[in-house]
Amino acid sequence: MIGFAPGGSADTVARAMAPKMSELFKQNVLIENHPGAGGNIASEQTLRSLPDGYTIMLGTIGSLAVNQHINKLNYDPATDLQALSMAIVFSNVLVVNSQSEIKTIEDYVRLGKLENSKLSFGSSGIGSAGHLAGEFFKITAGLNNQHIAYRGGAPAMNDLLSGVLPSIFSSPTDAVQFIQSGKLRAIAVTGSKRLEVLPQTPTIAELGYPGFEAVNWYAFTAPLKTPGDVVAKLNQVITTTLKDPVVSAQLRKSGLIPFPTSVDETSKYIKSESEKWGAIVKKSGIKAQ
Repeated sequence: MIGFAPGGSADTVARAMAPKMSELFKQNVLIENHPGAGGNIASEQTLRSLPDGYTIMLGTIGSLAVNQHINKLNYDPATDLQALSMAIVFSNVLVVNSQSEIKTIEDYVRLGKLENSKLSFGSSGIGSAGHLAGEFFKITAGLNNQHIAYRGGAPAMNDLLSGVLPSIFSSPTDAVQFIQSGKLRAIAVTGSKRLEVLPQTPTIAELGYPGFEAVNWYAFTAPLKTPGDVVAKLNQVITTTLKDPVVSAQLRKSGLIPFPTSVDETSKYIKSESEKWGAIVKKSGIKAQ
């Protein structure tokens, strides 16, 4: 189960993994898209599903570690879902239109610090990874720029390409093709390491903000009370799939790094990310729309 529409990054990951998972399970893995409410609809459906191993969810940083700090939920996805394995991790990339006057991170910060700064950044929605990265950099660099929430990454990218929107902290899946074609300029990446698909683009940490790291990630979860042996089998299939050379190459081509982990490692990671981003949500004053 996926909480986002077909064609997005989460859907892309699931469809890249499904054939190998079907082979290992010896039965078809079906993908159901239940978009809406930043992934909350899929999370709630997963919570209500039978804990028999036949329903699992590919969740995002937003649906598993952020939404509970922005919206009034009657559950905590970081603790009320059974962790299975991480799926992928990747950095976002700060991009501007190739015709923009912004050519470096110094340019971006200079414009963002103006008292009535017109420098804004768009994202696919409140609490998305791109939104969080932008808010984190805003706090780190002391900027006055504003966030503009779109209903999805595609309309935000369209406005950036047309020159309406100044910048996006974009997923590499959405941005790389336009960077390579010369329509967008990559300024910096948000993770601690450079992207394999954009090796010439430095990290924000390299550019004078040591310790800055804001990564996007997806993880697999199941209903709570799923039996231990079933959880172990699901973890085995997911991690084996992520280590498969064909699957790994397909994901890495889009800037997505496979991130297979144990059940315990997954649970601890999601909880630590929830604590980190919960503090940033509070400090930045992010509110649900």
